[in-house]
Amino acid sequence: MELISQITLFIVSLIANMFSAFSGGGAGLFQLPALIFFSLSFSTALATHKIASVALGIGATLRHWRESHLDRQFSLFILVAGLPGVVFGALLILNIEDRHAEVALGLLTAGLGLFSVLNKTLGVVNNPKRRNRQGYLLGGLGLFFIGVLNGSLTSGTGLFVTLWLVTWFGLDYKRAVAYTLVLVGLFWNGVGAITLGLQTPVKWSYLPALLLGSLIGGYAGAHLSIVANNKIIKRVFEVATLIIGIKLIIG
Repeated sequence: MELISQITLFIVSLIANMFSAFSGGGAGLFQLPALIFFSLSFSTALATHKIASVALGIGATLRHWRESHLDRQFSLFILVAGLPGVVFGALLILNIEDRHAEVALGLLTAGLGLFSVLNKTLGVVNNPKRRNRQGYLLGGLGLFFIGVLNGSLTSGTGLFVTLWLVTWFGLDYKRAVAYTLVLVGLFWNGVGAITLGLQTPVKWSYLPALLLGSLIGGYAGAHLSIVANNKIIKRVFEVATLIIGIKLIIG
């Protein structure tokens, strides 16, 4: 039974993280419920998933390293704005009832998907904007809030970062996904994993299968996002947000 569990977790992790790396988020939609299905408490499942999701960032970073030209100052801004929110959210989730927050998050996620569907040119062309003091201030507050969600309710919050970078800062989907995979997948999730791991038990025996699936899936998904055009990434992003939103609402 242990072997079957490991194989099942590897397949779930592989598919979830490949999908996430291509669309810019959403691995938690499949991976977190799978861990809860294996009789883990929500907090233990969340901490275990968060640690495993760091491998998604590593796999994606390995693929994006030569292809993507991420602006170092803008990358640092995303980290500085979002990481405090991740820590705050990770500490907060261990002390509150999560169901109402999940429903609210589901409505917001589905709303973001509909917003992208209705704006047909959104994220298709890279058009940087709001790169002034006020734009960075409000943009940073948005990233902080998303960081809180990332640290607490992990399902689909990478998608929030992707769409925020597209709508507020004018990035196309390809560039926004690259920033999300590297900075959120590796650094935000890493800090969240450490914070949760210090506060709640982790199911260490499940991590080998999850880490391997996340690493391979992250690399493969990142490769697909590089070779695909923005319109395809946009459509996959929209499907991901709508599915995740509905899943969070119905529980």
